[in-house]
Amino acid sequence: MSSAIAPKPPARRGRLSLYLDLVRWDRPAGWLLLLWPTLGALWFAAGGFPGWHLLAVFVLGTILMRSAGCCVNDVADRDFDRHVKRTAQRPVTSGAVSTREALALGAVLALAAFGLVLTTNRPTVAWSFGALAITLAYPFAKRVVSMPQAVLGIAFSMGIPMAFSAVRDGAVPMLAAWLLLGNLGWVLAYDTEYAMVDRDDDLRIGIKTSAITLGRFDVAVVMACYMLFLAVWGWAGFAAGLGWPFALGLVAAAGQALWHWTLIRHRTREGCFRAFRHNHWLGFAVFAGVVGGHALRA
Repeated sequence: MSSAIAPKPPARRGRLSLYLDLVRWDRPAGWLLLLWPTLGALWFAAGGFPGWHLLAVFVLGTILMRSAGCCVNDVADRDFDRHVKRTAQRPVTSGAVSTREALALGAVLALAAFGLVLTTNRPTVAWSFGALAITLAYPFAKRVVSMPQAVLGIAFSMGIPMAFSAVRDGAVPMLAAWLLLGNLGWVLAYDTEYAMVDRDDDLRIGIKTSAITLGRFDVAVVMACYMLFLAVWGWAGFAAGLGWPFALGLVAAAGQALWHWTLIRHRTREGCFRAFRHNHWLGFAVFAGVVGGHALRA
């Protein structure tokens, strides 16, 4: 009789581990991309530090809604994701988490975020319903819209008018619309980089993305979108008199945008994915400039 010990089968992952994977808990870059422009708008709206209550509401709300959006997105894309190597092992796609579980988790997270919004004011609560509707619509946009990244851009920018509404008792000035437009450019830039990673797979399975729609103009448009973001937020910052700290943050962000061009210009998967993953630092540079500029004015 052999004394060799048979290898143990791999342990099943616990539900908590699967749920954390579902909401991309180990990949904070996703919610940081939402957080920096939202907090930047909060500082613009308040003319400086907005107070601990609103800061907590928007930080936690951003994390919760991004996590809820991941649940909905993975359910909507489960039949597509299994054909893409990078996404084939996502919990819903692999069958480790059922669609019912994923949607239930997403609902709980969204309700928790809604509970936070209820501590602000009625106009902001009303804005939250619009934000939720766009968030739910995005996963299905790629089936019918040639540039679904634009829909994502609006969804990722809804924190901007909500921030102004929360600070100013429902008033949302034109400045919020300009900041939203600029942020839309940034989202188009980094999510097109993300789409460039999966372009071959998306062409094969029939998903519409900006990377496919733009074709050989993808890199040029990405850089133009970076310019739009920096130009609009730069105008807003200098018009508010944010001075040299803001200028320093803007220069740091522009330098990162140029570095991203070196990563994506050859359209390699590795380069495009690296550019996408590091975009939150570009957003942080602008936000740090906004905070520094307002602190200088105080």
